[in-house]
Amino acid sequence: MADGQLKPVASLLLVLNFCMYVIVLGIGGWAMNFGIDHGFIIGPRFNLPAHFSPIYFPMGNAATGFFVVFALIAGVVGVASILSGFNHIRYWNIDSLQAAASAATIAWSLTLLATGFAWKEIELELRNARLITMEAFLIILSFTQLVYIAAIHGTSTRR
Repeated sequence: MADGQLKPVASLLLVLNFCMYVIVLGIGGWAMNFGIDHGFIIGPRFNLPAHFSPIYFPMGNAATGFFVVFALIAGVVGVASILSGFNHIRYWNIDSLQAAASAATIAWSLTLLATGFAWKEIELELRNARLITMEAFLIILSFTQLVYIAAIHGTSTRR
């Protein structure tokens, strides 16, 4: 595929991924806030519960805490990688490719990690609609981010 034909594809994927990462951050932020507000209350006269976990969430299942934490990390790194991606789309040359590709690859790796916890959460069941939505977005992002990485590697090698 010619060099110029990949730029619109990469641009579309960049905007799509940005929107999905922002949605993941919004739902993840809600879940983190809910977990902090409704989690264990530990004070001077309270004993720790028998199965206390610092990554406890009062909704979902045993994988929810890990899933939410890594989804938030993947979302923040994903949005940050999109900033580098916008710069690459603007210049579309080999000099801007390195930063965009490395940032996108790191974001994709963290997205895969969060997706792994999403699969574990799906396996354990007992989760609400917002968590199901976040799982779906991360599973889709693990694919679209990989396609975006492939698309930006179509950059011309000329300086």
